[in-house]
Amino acid sequence: MTANSNDKEKPLFGRPWIFIRGVPSMKFLPPEGPPEVAFAGRSNVGKSSLINALVGQKGLARTSNTPGRTQELNYFVPEGYSGEPGDMPPMALVDMPGYGYAQAPKEHVDAWTKLVFDYLRGRATLKRVYVLIDARHGIKKNDDDVLDLLDKAAVSYQLILTKTDKIKEPAVPKLMAETLEKIKKRPAAFPELIATSSEKGGGIDEVRAAIDLAIHQ
Repeated sequence: MTANSNDKEKPLFGRPWIFIRGVPSMKFLPPEGPPEVAFAGRSNVGKSSLINALVGQKGLARTSNTPGRTQELNYFVPEGYSGEPGDMPPMALVDMPGYGYAQAPKEHVDAWTKLVFDYLRGRATLKRVYVLIDARHGIKKNDDDVLDLLDKAAVSYQLILTKTDKIKEPAVPKLMAETLEKIKKRPAAFPELIATSSEKGGGIDEVRAAIDLAIHQ
């Protein structure tokens, strides 16, 4: 289906979005075309909830209380574009498999990890990775490992604190300052942090603005 002119005049996050593909391995990736931004984070950090909040559709990205449910790279685009040359969507959102979940079978964890890392290293249309950090726990060892890989691959990334409604409000500025201090010497880190609550809607407009900036740079 081709988007009509009214659809294309709407703000990027004011249009309906659809799921187009789950990618279990690199060979199933969509052809490189529109810019992409991806969401990474520990299992159950709230990636799917954040994506749903960004597009204003509760059921777009599947959410679960079971860590490790997302096992593929899940692609979402605005509805109404054919994907043909001249009618490509303006961008794609990519929900990446969570990392740091040790209770799944080792071969599953290894497969997810390889898929994520291969994608980060090799996707030319990937404009930025948003690394989600649970505000209740801060940066963990496996978060640091992923940030190391992003730095090595020279993939631009920005940190997003999730679930800030789950901690006491006065603690948020302190946590943001501490987190920024931890990443200030990392070469690929975008030097701004966004605090969010998908449940309360906090920080969602800031993430939308950050995405808009990233895909137009």
